[in-house]
Formats: sequence, structure tokens, C-alpha cells
Amino acid sequence: MATYIALLGFLFAAYSIVANDAIQTLGTFLSSNAKRPWWVLWAFASTVLMMVFIYGWLTHDGDVAFGRLSKFPVPVGGITWLHLIPPLVILFLTRFGIPVSTTFLVLAVFAPGNLGSMLTKSMIGYLVAFIVGILVYLVITKTFEKRMIATALSPPKPYWVALQWISTGFLWSQWLVHDLANIFVYLPRKLSVLYFVFAAVVMLALHAIIFARRGGPIQAIVNSKTNTSDIRSATVIDFIYAIILIVFKEHSNMPMSTTWVFLGLLAGRETAIGVLLKVRPIKQTSGIIARDAGKAVAGLVVSAGLAFALPALHRAVSGDSTSTALQTESKSIAHPIATASPEVMPTPEGGEPRALVPVTLNLGTNDLRSS
Repeated sequence: MATYIALLGFLFAAYSIVANDAIQTLGTFLSSNAKRPWWVLWAFASTVLMMVFIYGWLTHDGDVAFGRLSKFPVPVGGITWLHLIPPLVILFLTRFGIPVSTTFLVLAVFAPGNLGSMLTKSMIGYLVAFIVGILVYLVITKTFEKRMIATALSPPKPYWVALQWISTGFLWSQWLVHDLANIFVYLPRKLSVLYFVFAAVVMLALHAIIFARRGGPIQAIVNSKTNTSDIRSATVIDFIYAIILIVFKEHSNMPMSTTWVFLGLLAGRETAIGVLLKVRPIKQTSGIIARDAGKAVAGLVVSAGLAFALPALHRAVSGDSTSTALQTESKSIAHPIATASPEVMPTPEGGEPRALVPVTLNLGTNDLRSS
């Protein structure tokens, strides 16, 4: 039964995360190529997806999550129905166009103790992206971005089309390296050939659905930003976003919210453009930024609530105060004073001798590396 629940969880997570999180990565690509057939865009994104899949599977001994689940072991007792709740919550929030952090919502339930590290890394990611966005667009807004807005109705040069597709492939590959962990946490950490083929077919089919819908409700987040439908502007956004993701990928294997990085970059960009070009009143720009940030914080609150409430709910439903169905396995360390050989000791009453049962302590390691 646990296997079937895990497969169901994978299906829910794959669709919900692609619909909510991946579109934040591919959003500028979709908006700036709205006139192209959806299947052409899907074929391009799927080619990159399969290249990353195969590379991760071959180079990480079957682990397509690139080792980012090393601190998120399979739960003791397997996947339970409570683990299905986070992707269902993501589906619900996606219906209202709310860009939530799927990293927090899904992974925090598997290892609540890692929420602090993920949150710290994600907050730093937002701030770095926000500052980078402001600095870059303070430099290029009055020259590059102003010209792009003035010539928005003119067809782009062929080299801009090529650059945009290259930047999208670059960004898409980096996003996959970061966020495939959110989907594949429901499957074995090392995929067999059968699991690999199953996962690949599912992901390709779900991407086809999302591309056919032109991104769905989350696409409105991208479309609301200044000039993101312009291929040239979208290319710059994608290159900056991808470079930031590479930096944080090399920083540590602890998963982070790419959603927060995305929103931070767009917020910095909108701030610089609003100040220099005044395409919107500053008050309106601030409102857009605050609204996007508020949605991200709301998603974090929901994530933290699920991470700490679901174990309690499981104990209440099962009626077992010591239930460990939502707890994760910790690494066992053999300690010389923690393990002893069985010895026999007679009872004080002179009855049958009793064996002393050796006790092994499971001592978890503390990860002192900052994320």
C-alpha cells in the first residue's frame, strides 16, 4: 500500500509543482513566444528536461535529484496518506494564482528539522536576487530597457530569438537541478530503469498539459511585470536568474525556494525600472512587489503549519502517541560504549537466567554547515 501511495504522491507533486513552480521559470519563455505553437515550446523544454534527467541518473547513481535529498531520507514506515496533503494544497493555491514555495510545502513535511536551513538559504536568495535586480537594471534601464519598451512592437532580430532560447534552456536546466528534489522525494532515492522510464513519461505528459494551457493562472504573475513579453527583456531576466541559481547550487546541497529568488529578481527589476522610467507610479510598483511577497509569505506560513501539524494529526488519527510514520530515519553511528555483547545474568530469586539485551544508541549527526 505504501508503494501505491508514494506513486500517487509523485503524480500529485509532479503536476502541482510543474503548474506552480516550473512556470515561474518558463513563464517569460511562454509569454514572449505566445504566437508560436505550444507543442514547439513543449518539445524544446522536454528536450532539456530529458538531458538533465539522463545526466543526473547516470552521474549520481540513479539519483535524478542530484543528491539534494541526502538530508531527506525515506520516512520510517514509508509514505503515508498524510504526505499527499502538501501537493494537494499546492494544487489548491495554484488555482488562485498564488506562487508558493513548493520546496517548503513538500520537503518540510518529510524533515521539519530542515525548515530553518531551507528558510535561511531562501531568504538570502531573495535578498541577493533583489539587490542584483536593482543593480543590473539601474545600469541598463535607461539604455537597454528603455529602447526595448520603445520598440516593443517591432519584430526582434533573429539573434535575439536564438539568445532567448539559449537562456531559457540554461535557466530551465538549473531550475531542474534545484527543484527535481521536490518531486522525486516520493520515489526511491536511486531509481531503477522501470522507475526512471515511468517518471520520464509522467513528466513529459504533465508538461504537455501545462504548455497547452499556456502556463495557467501562475502565468499572470509574469505577464503583470513590465515588458516581460519582449524576447529581449526575457532573455536578460533568464540569464540573471540562472546565474543566481548556479551560485546557490554550488553553495550547498540544502534545497531552497527558487520561487523566492524569482520574486526577488522581479521585485528588484520593477523597482529600478519604476524609479528610472516611471512607467508606473512608485506606489503601484510597491503594491505589486508587496502583493507578490505577501503571497510568498502566506505560502511559507502554510508550509510551516503543515510540517508541524501533520505529525500531530497522524498521532491523533492512529491513536499512537509514539507514532513515527512521519519521522525520518536518522543516520546510526556505532559507538563503542553504546553497544555491548549479550551477557547472561541469573535472577536474584535463582530462577532462569536472563540475557542482557544490548542497546544501540542512534546518534544523529549535526550539520554545522550553513545553508
